Amino acid sequence: MSESISLAVTGMKCGGCESNVKTKLNAIDGVISVEAMNKENKVDVEFDVEKTSVEAISQAITDAGFVVE
Repeated sequence: MSESISLAVTGMKCGGCESNVKTKLNAIDGVISVEAMNKENKVDVEFDVEKTSVEAISQAITDAGFVVE
């Protein structure tokens, strides 16, 4: 079963930052799609709740050097 979440993320300043977040999240088993928007300070993620969690997604964003609000 998939779920979609929208996370407020600060620290993304450019397209490279968006790309970094997308790469980190797409590496997680269960992530279906990612849209990172630095101008809106937002990351939208669709994921399989049986394979990953909001906590794992948030941790990956933090590990990439950004702050999940």
